Amino acid sequence: MSDPGEMRASDAEREQVVERLREASVEGRLTLAELTERTEAAYLARTHAELAQLTTDLPGGAPAPGPTPGPGPQPVKPMGKVRTWVVAVMGDAKRNGTWRIDQEIGAVSVMGDVTLDLREAEVRTPEVEITATCVMGDLKIIVPDGVDVQLSGVAIMGDKKVQVVEAPAGQNAPVVKVKAFVLMGDVKIIGDSLATPIKRGWFAWSEWWWDRRKEGRHQIHRDIRQSIEMGRQAHREMMQAHRDAQREFRHGFRDAMRGEREVRRQMMRDDQEARRESRREERDAWREGRQGDPPPSAPY
Repeated sequence: MSDPGEMRASDAEREQVVERLREASVEGRLTLAELTERTEAAYLARTHAELAQLTTDLPGGAPAPGPTPGPGPQPVKPMGKVRTWVVAVMGDAKRNGTWRIDQEIGAVSVMGDVTLDLREAEVRTPEVEITATCVMGDLKIIVPDGVDVQLSGVAIMGDKKVQVVEAPAGQNAPVVKVKAFVLMGDVKIIGDSLATPIKRGWFAWSEWWWDRRKEGRHQIHRDIRQSIEMGRQAHREMMQAHRDAQREFRHGFRDAMRGEREVRRQMMRDDQEARRESRREERDAWREGRQGDPPPSAPY
């Protein structure tokens, strides 16, 4: 009889574990980096045993396969538009390490530098919302690779960009929403792979998660290389077709020019022949006229 832990996990069971992880994050038991890592591991898990490892250190232990349990106590959302402000005016402001996010964040940089490192933050809200205002300054937001970044806003004589390895389409990854208003400044959202590493815990599921992650990255790299090679092959075929078309055009052009020159030479020969024939006819007519004239009469 096979071990029940080796039974393959279904998509519904993966979604159940992801929802359990989100509840633990709202309760303050997981940082954003831990939530992102475990969410990715849940989608990479193949068996019930691997799924169970992701929640063994959370209250209630591993969930049994079956209906999704009811949601736990949710934090009360503040009424109105309340924000946590991080402001730098001609200076620097930084939030990193362990800190709590339980409402929208307002970040303002006026001729200064603001850095928000969300990786070790305790996110008590369903998603992270940031309103960023940058005037002749720099604002950098560091997130774990694998989150779903949604960037909107306006940039005037400035730049706003995302440099994050986001989760594959269809996965219920943590969401970070950034609304940026930039004037002659720079708002940048970067992933964990482009920032200074943070200290991470090592759990029982980490080893197979890293292996699966490497497999997925290798497959992505293989697909990218295959796409690049297909693109290069298509480019080579296109260039060869272009060269063939140019060669045919040159050959056709030379043939046309050769035919045109031949026609001109023939026309010149015909014109010369017609002139010679005309002169010959004039001479013949002149000779005939000379031979038929009467002899001149003698003078008296």
